Amino acid sequence: MCRFLIYSGHEPILLSHLITNPTHGILTQSYDSRLRLDHRRPHNGDGFGVGYYTAGPARQRRSHNDDDHHTSKEEDIDLGPEPCIFTSTIPAWNCRNLERLASKTVSPLVFAHVRASTEGALADSNCHPFSRGALMWMHNGGIGGWKLGVKRRLVSDVGDRWFEAVGGSTDSEWAFALFLDSLELLGVDADDEVSQRDGFGHVVLRKAMLRTIERINGFIAALPVETREQGDARCLLNFAVTDGKSVVCTRYVSSRTDEAASLFFSSGTSWKMQPSSETGKGAGKTQLGTGEYKMERRDRGADIVLVASEPLTFERDNWVTVPTNSVLTIHNQTVLIHPILDQYYNHTPSFSRSRGFAIAQGQTAEDGKAAITRENSAAALDGAAKELAVA
Repeated sequence: MCRFLIYSGHEPILLSHLITNPTHGILTQSYDSRLRLDHRRPHNGDGFGVGYYTAGPARQRRSHNDDDHHTSKEEDIDLGPEPCIFTSTIPAWNCRNLERLASKTVSPLVFAHVRASTEGALADSNCHPFSRGALMWMHNGGIGGWKLGVKRRLVSDVGDRWFEAVGGSTDSEWAFALFLDSLELLGVDADDEVSQRDGFGHVVLRKAMLRTIERINGFIAALPVETREQGDARCLLNFAVTDGKSVVCTRYVSSRTDEAASLFFSSGTSWKMQPSSETGKGAGKTQLGTGEYKMERRDRGADIVLVASEPLTFERDNWVTVPTNSVLTIHNQTVLIHPILDQYYNHTPSFSRSRGFAIAQGQTAEDGKAAITRENSAAALDGAAKELAVA
């Protein structure tokens, strides 16, 4: 299982404020994930990835010589709608280039992911996020019954264009191919140049996401009963997709009685490091993993939305748990949450789902924010760092 983080803001943010500086940022979660319970693979150290969209057009100055006159003017450089994606099989905590990149890069929309592999080898091609044009995709969880016949059914059901584009071996990337195919079934071409630049629309992305989940459930249901009994066919599908304009995420489990893997969101008007945070000696530079941040809200509006597998701060009031079996949409920094009304939706509001399945998969499904406290932070981080040093 993995951890992921999403930032969507009206203004660009320095990536270090999300990835490397926070005490419980995504880099810290690569070796000190409080809401992962898998003692066989206690670290998210099977690679990482960061995907981000440019904040605006780059500019260059061109010189022109006309007879005896020399003039110059600035021109825009078209960087295209595609995100820039940096992936590596090096553990995030041990990648100097990640620190360098994060300290000098700004973006209004960021996907970050640290991987603990369940399917697929340790390879760059298996590191999230995955992309197709302007579309970018991440996943935390796993597709049930993958090796019982679901993979064969899924692979056989996607169009040739999406089949040929898969470069890795993870169930997550094949789920992305299925999403692209689902867009096509809705009459939307994922490679359309206008949609790539202007966006596909949050409604279209949400419909394709729901169609993707529906088709995965269909593949599992099509397995013979005796085959399903050979293994666990339940899915944990915390998906995330963006077109650079809108973001759609799911927190989902293919069960009416089990809880899904954790997912939280936070929104406000500013994401600020608190004055009490430690700084480097002399330079005033924040040391890695020591910044304590807070989501501040000056009014009812939201300029910033964060979505994360684990809260990045110790402020319990900053974070809202995404309901199980629901889809979260971010459009113009407005958060919309819709229930996924399928055969696994439980219509009884007071029903308490079991955490057993998520825990067995190395996840925690409860609120979990109590597990991430300021009091035990420093000791836990020091202990994790020493453990890694010994290893």
